[in-house]
Amino acid sequence: MVVSVARELLVRPDDELPVYDAIDLTKGGDLAKIKLEDQLYTLRITRAGKLILTK
Repeated sequence: MVVSVARELLVRPDDELPVYDAIDLTKGGDLAKIKLEDQLYTLRITRAGKLILTK
């Protein structure tokens, strides 16, 4: 017997999502480190005002 279980994807409205200011994250600079579990990422604000997240 095979049982199929479907997972529901919970989507929150935009007004319930947390908002972080990139300037606050970088403390006015252009780089910040972001940690997710044991991985470290770099958030960079470019001269053109775009965000780049790299591992």
